[in-house]
Amino acid sequence: MEIIKLSEYAKRHGVTYRTAWEWFRRGKIPGAFKDEHNRVLVQIERESPYDSHKAAIYARVSSSENRNDLESQAERLKQYAIAKGYQVVEVVKEVGSGVNDNRRKLLGLLQRESWGILIVEHKDRLTRFGFNYLEVLLDAQGRRIEVVNLAEEETSDLMQDLIAIISSFSARIYGIRRSKRKTEKIIEVLQADAD
Repeated sequence: MEIIKLSEYAKRHGVTYRTAWEWFRRGKIPGAFKDEHNRVLVQIERESPYDSHKAAIYARVSSSENRNDLESQAERLKQYAIAKGYQVVEVVKEVGSGVNDNRRKLLGLLQRESWGILIVEHKDRLTRFGFNYLEVLLDAQGRRIEVVNLAEEETSDLMQDLIAIISSFSARIYGIRRSKRKTEKIIEVLQADAD
């Protein structure tokens, strides 16, 4: 929603201020009202500059060992988009942890304005944490995220993300040199518990 002055409303509709005033007086402008200073304001729906039929596809796997799944994931998402009647304008494939918030390809995709719908297979393919923040931000821009499969992700990916979080915190707490040894010990303990 956007609130504009009556003069701006008149400019956008190609009429004089006086004509817009008459429309307001007759109740012909939906969402028009007077504020506490007696100014006429108009509440309008903000038009999105993004095309709601143009879709971007984002496919991600956590490690290079899953690279084969990356191609099939992207293909499934393309088929989904076509079935929904979307025009696929971009396909982005990335190998990296869902915990990493500096994924170069994802950041580039979010900055481009060529799409109105971002299609991902699972929420965690986009990000492990903060999915709702991204959803709210894109919605405010007039774009949206469409999640194809709302089922939970595999435990192996969760384990890799947990290791990435522990590595990150260890590096901060113990310093870069010692973090490698501490991380290796934690990984050994986690793998022993998993077995």
